[in-house]
Amino acid sequence: MTLPLDIFRALADATRLRILQLLRSMELSVGELAQVLGQSQPRVSRHVKILCDAGLAERRKEGSWVFVALGAAKAVAPVAAALDAWAADEPDHWAVADAARLAAVRADRAASAAAWFETHAGEWDAIRALHVADDAVEAAMADMLGGEQVGTLIDIGTGTGRMLELFAGTARTALGIDRSSEMLRLARAKLSERGVGNAELRQADLYALPMRDGAADVAILHHVLHFAQQPGAAIAEAARVLGPGGRLLIADFAAHDREELRTRDAHTRLGFDDAQMATWFAAAGLAPPRIETLEGGTLTVKLWLGRKNGARLRALPSGKAQAA
Repeated sequence: MTLPLDIFRALADATRLRILQLLRSMELSVGELAQVLGQSQPRVSRHVKILCDAGLAERRKEGSWVFVALGAAKAVAPVAAALDAWAADEPDHWAVADAARLAAVRADRAASAAAWFETHAGEWDAIRALHVADDAVEAAMADMLGGEQVGTLIDIGTGTGRMLELFAGTARTALGIDRSSEMLRLARAKLSERGVGNAELRQADLYALPMRDGAADVAILHHVLHFAQQPGAAIAEAARVLGPGGRLLIADFAAHDREELRTRDAHTRLGFDDAQMATWFAAAGLAPPRIETLEGGTLTVKLWLGRKNGARLRALPSGKAQAA
């Protein structure tokens, strides 16, 4: 347990105060922190370790990079409130300068993302040309989810973060996971540019999600399952993190025979049929899915929406409980 004395000791250094303020703006790699602070990475790493030991920050490794984010709210919130109150009287000149350098980091991220997309645009366009337009798929997904506010949303295989860009606003908190550190860097740049502030990104495997049982209200698998070696296991893992009544939305291809996608684009599965999907849903404890079919190209896109068996309970004025 973090003690107040640990927190005050951790903050008894100007650099660590600057780091905490920067992390309030966005999650940053150790290298990016070093760039903003004008200090060496080893020195910044030592400061980050002290903040992490005090519960004020968290480190997460993604490939060869280490990203740093704010720690638990119970430790950070009182400190943030005090810093804001003091800054109201007299702005911190370091904070003003750091904010300017942080803008350069954001610009670097955006430029890197733009360069990657320009290099790989042909690959994306080749797949998109085979099916109905992305905006039609996204509109159908939004319609199926209904726009209702939820507590926690997880986007599994988030890629460039498009699903978080679309749906994080319907959730109190959102989590995007992907195995690729490169994809996560692209998503981080994109979400920062779009002002999506309630989404966290983590490097993880879709078969071992970094979330406790029943913690999520909505899980999304958008054009991910056809890459999975074990689609049933991926669905079961997504269902595990859903609470009773939580929903899983899958967008993927209907069964097809385009064999070239296996070799050219590393598709493991050539789409899915409804009976196969219903079997996996049932095995994972999900109700039979609601199905939408989106035709308009060589490949048909399907949406499957299932709800985890059981229902969340909400309190009634009488103190009794009723299924939500």
